[in-house]
Amino acid sequence: MNAIDRLQDPLTQATVTIAWVIIANKPFYPFYVWYLVGNGMPASLWTLAAAPLMLMIPVLAKRSPLAARIALPLIGTLDTWFETKLFGQNSGTELFFAACIMLAAISFHPDEKWWQRGIAAFVFVVFVASRSFIGAPLHVWSESDLSTLFSLNAFAVASLMTFIGLRYAGIWRRSETSGTQVQINDQGRSQ
Repeated sequence: MNAIDRLQDPLTQATVTIAWVIIANKPFYPFYVWYLVGNGMPASLWTLAAAPLMLMIPVLAKRSPLAARIALPLIGTLDTWFETKLFGQNSGTELFFAACIMLAAISFHPDEKWWQRGIAAFVFVVFVASRSFIGAPLHVWSESDLSTLFSLNAFAVASLMTFIGLRYAGIWRRSETSGTQVQINDQGRSQ
């Protein structure tokens, strides 16, 4: 861990960790599609389009921790929308919106609640738009393919959300009024 990483607050460190996990897993997704579905790998290569944006998050964290914590759920939301357009609503890609909402809920300090609220609302609006206006998928999938993709994406979302929960567990947050850090105990009280 270098000196800059030690200066980052724990929420930003967790954000960077999640970004790296997503970056590390993205290149494998087309292979999962190829192996499990048997077709659509060329279309699934488009899922790598968000990788350069995800790579910006660790760099951004060194300059602006808040911007990095904002960027992760925003990029994730746009990536989820794009993948839903690519694979279709029945593929389960929209489940990734839940991980984006989770990141919006836990990635911010109490004095950043308006950012938190804005991002949560943005994720919801994009989700509603994806349900209402996204149209036909860019690649045609059979019902069997969509069932397999749904299972793959449900497992991926559950895994990601579990990792997010484990990584953010016990992180201290600044108090809104004093700037000191507080940790919430199991009864919901400050320690």
